Amino acid sequence: MTDTTAVDERWAVFHRWGPYGLLAVGTLVSWSTADAIDMTTAERRVAAVLVAVAAVLQLCWNRAARTRREPSVAGGCYYAVRWAIGFALTWLNPLFAFYAVVGYFGAQHLLPRRLVGVGLFATAVTLAGSQSGGLPPHGVMGWVLFGAILTVNSMLLALFAHFAALEEARSRARVETIAELERTNTALQQALDENAALHAQLLVQAREAGVADERRRLAAEIHDTLAQGLTGIIAQLQAVSATPDETTARKHVGRAMDLARHSLGEARRSVHNLAPVDLADAGLPEALKTTVAQWGERTGHRADFTVTGTVRPLHDEVAATLLRIVQEALSNAARHAHASRVGVTLSFMDDEVTLDIRDDGRGFDLHLVRPRTRTGGFGLDGMRARAERIAGTLTVESEPGHGTAVSARVPLVGDR
Repeated sequence: MTDTTAVDERWAVFHRWGPYGLLAVGTLVSWSTADAIDMTTAERRVAAVLVAVAAVLQLCWNRAARTRREPSVAGGCYYAVRWAIGFALTWLNPLFAFYAVVGYFGAQHLLPRRLVGVGLFATAVTLAGSQSGGLPPHGVMGWVLFGAILTVNSMLLALFAHFAALEEARSRARVETIAELERTNTALQQALDENAALHAQLLVQAREAGVADERRRLAAEIHDTLAQGLTGIIAQLQAVSATPDETTARKHVGRAMDLARHSLGEARRSVHNLAPVDLADAGLPEALKTTVAQWGERTGHRADFTVTGTVRPLHDEVAATLLRIVQEALSNAARHAHASRVGVTLSFMDDEVTLDIRDDGRGFDLHLVRPRTRTGGFGLDGMRARAERIAGTLTVESEPGHGTAVSARVPLVGDR
C-alpha cells in the first residue's frame, strides 16, 4: 500500500465518522453551557431536533456515498443542508461551532470546483459568528468584530487553499515523475533484453565466423604442406618403380620417408592449432614465450620474446587471436622469409594491447602481394581479419631484403 492510498483511506474514515464525533462534542459542550448563555426551552428543543436531523443526514449520506466518488448534485445538497444545520445550531449556541467546522473538510469532494470557495466562505461566516460572541452580532462593535474575524478567517482560508494547491501540484508532479520513471525503466529493460539477444546473436555469428576461418586455415595448411608432401612422396615412389638401380631406389625411398615424416609433423601441428591449448594452463605471455622458444628450437635460429607494461588477464578471444597471429607470423618467417632471427614484443597499455613480430628475412614487396582467394589461406589477410573481428587493426611493413614487421593493436578487454 502506498502512502497516498493510506492517507486517502484515513480521510475516508474521517469523512464517514468525523461528523458524528464533532456533532457529539458540540452537543455536549453546548448542553453544558446552555444555562450560562440563557438558552430557552424552545431553543433547546429546536437544537435537539437539529442534532437528530444532522445525525440522520449523516447516516443517509454514508450509505449513499459508498457509490459516489466525485462532486455531484447530491453531494452539493448534502453539503448545503449540513451547513444550514450547523449555522442554525451555532445561532442557537455559539459552541455548536464544533460541529459547524466540519464544513472546512470535504468541500472539494462534495462541491463543484466553482462552488468550493462559496462553501468555505459560508463556513467561515458561521465560525466567525461563533468567535465574535454569537449570531447575530450585537451593536456596531459586534458587527465590526464579526467583520474583522471573518476577514482573518477568509485570509487564512485563502492561504491554506494556496498551500493545498501547491501540495496538490507537487503530488501530481510526483505521480507523473513516478509514472515516467516506470516507463523509462520498462523501456530500459526492453533495451537490455534486446541487447542481450543481440549479444547472443553476435556470439553465434562470431563462432560461425571462427569456424569458417579455421576451415580456410586448415584448407590452406593441407594445400601448402600435406598435399605438397604427399605429391612429393608419390613422385619419389614413382621414381623408385622406374629405376632398376637399387642404390638410387634407396635414395628415393629415403627421401619419401623424410617427406612422410615432415608431412606427419605438419599434420600434427595443424591439429594442435585447432584450439589454443597453450592457453589452457597459462596466460598469453607464457603461451607466447613457449611458442617463440619452440620456434627457435625447431629452426635453430635466434628467437626473442619481450613483455612491456603491466600484465593483465585478457579475454579468451583476445588472447587466442593474438596467439594465432604470432603462430602464423612465425610460420611465415620460417617458410617464406627464411629468417635467421625473430623478435616478438607484447605491450600492455592503458586501453589496448599491441603485438609486434619482426624478422630479418628476405622481405617482400607489399604492392605485389595478392589475397589468396582461391585457397582461402590464412596469411596476412587472415591475420588482419582476425584482428578486425575483435575491433583491432593489423599493419605490415616489409621491403625486399630488409625483413618484415607485423604489428597488431587490439582493445584491452579483460577476462570475464
